[in-house]
Amino acid sequence: MNANDLIERLLEHLWLQQRLAHNTLEAYRRDLHKIAARLAAQGRDFANADTTDIAAAVYCPNEQPRSQNRALSACKRLYGWLEENGSRSDNPTRHLTAAKTAHTLPAIITEAQIDALLDAPDLTDPLGLRDKALLETLYATGLRVSEAVKLRTDEINLRQGMVNTVGKGDKQRIVPLGEEAAHWLEQYLQHARGRILGQHRCDALFVGQKKSGISRQLAWMIVRQYAQQAGIRRLSPHGLRHAFATHLVKHGADLRTVQMLLGHADISTTQIYTHVADERLKHIVAAHHPRGG
Repeated sequence: MNANDLIERLLEHLWLQQRLAHNTLEAYRRDLHKIAARLAAQGRDFANADTTDIAAAVYCPNEQPRSQNRALSACKRLYGWLEENGSRSDNPTRHLTAAKTAHTLPAIITEAQIDALLDAPDLTDPLGLRDKALLETLYATGLRVSEAVKLRTDEINLRQGMVNTVGKGDKQRIVPLGEEAAHWLEQYLQHARGRILGQHRCDALFVGQKKSGISRQLAWMIVRQYAQQAGIRRLSPHGLRHAFATHLVKHGADLRTVQMLLGHADISTTQIYTHVADERLKHIVAAHHPRGG
């Protein structure tokens, strides 16, 4: 079986058995094709590669550790599956370990910068009102951009102020909207969405000039456009997600709550915000302890 067929069979298996998200499957496809090409360039067979072959293809010195680790994760999926279904008697990736990555913290976006961002859209324009509602929703909920653009109108409850979303691994969670985001969503639904769609019908919450739901790419462009207007450099939708979590912790939310709201499967992923909690505790002690000043 050639490499392309092998990769597609694995992805079909992962989709049928584990219902992995489309973006996750695409990432596996890209990484596996990359490793297959490197093995082929060395005259090695993809399906029958040994540990040394795979290590040489994965730990490419020209790549960042995160890229190496993504490729290794994809390879572990592939060769683990080949061993499980009897196509191989061994798993050559079993003892390969992830490359060490530097511990980096997300850039801190201040609340003043967020205010400037949210004030940037032109509310007299239907698309501007849509953008305002999208930005408010991203910041109020911490949704991934892929989750936000997939929202349907029946997945928000403005009366209760809640949004129902499906995240990674098709895991469902309910996140509070907050009064401000609920208000601007209501304004968008009443005064802009119908004008954008015209006579067309669409279930997507956030719609565009093509009379369909907006794409992830368009959502990125919207965030970056208004970030530039607000004087913020290199802000992405993921940056808004970080701002959501950072500001929650800064104002007293515990990490378990933030984990639930973000949809993190493991608390270790959320612990990147520990530094914010530590700083907040220092300020509390300094302000209230008799010898804290």
